[in-house]
Amino acid sequence: MTEENAIEFKGTKQGLFVYIKPNHDFETIKKHLIDKLEKTQSFFKGAKISDIKCDVLTEEEKKELEDIMATRYKMHIEKDREILQDINIKNEVFQGIDEGSTKFLKGTIRSGQRIEYGGNLVILGDVNPGAQVIAEGNIIIMGSLRGIAHAGSNGNQDACVAALYLDPAQLRIADVIARAPDGSYEKPNSPELARIRDNKVYIEPYLTKK
Repeated sequence: MTEENAIEFKGTKQGLFVYIKPNHDFETIKKHLIDKLEKTQSFFKGAKISDIKCDVLTEEEKKELEDIMATRYKMHIEKDREILQDINIKNEVFQGIDEGSTKFLKGTIRSGQRIEYGGNLVILGDVNPGAQVIAEGNIIIMGSLRGIAHAGSNGNQDACVAALYLDPAQLRIADVIARAPDGSYEKPNSPELARIRDNKVYIEPYLTKK
């Protein structure tokens, strides 16, 4: 059976985007990128790469792929200026926590991964120790949270973090931080919800209203 290639190049008006398919580890992604470029060097030489689109790669992993394309295959890495400008000037607090832009991610977020989104974030899986999930809105985890979660990342103190098993290394809402207590402590045995009250992060059982 032929292995699915993890790499796909798509041309747009802003330039060439590298799309990386999910469910591949970094070493496989890197191998597929090199294999693809080796076979098509003349076609991609001098091409402008606007961005690498992948939610599961760390910034360090993206940088390593960019270095391969730039140094080995003479491609130009030029982040889309309009997109970057929009990100830089966006300083208003995200207000769509009751009804707004929401991203769903299926699968476990592994150690070393950093997921960031400018809206609400729903993880259909676990967030492992050493992983980070950051959202301008709410963070809902349909599994275990053992890594770092930061909701309301651009200042909304009404955002919340909820998980079926809430045991984070660090939990932050807006600029208020809560950390796991030192030593032994009682682990959660039911879904819990974290929110800010009196400028402190409170964790309480999540109970649906009858």
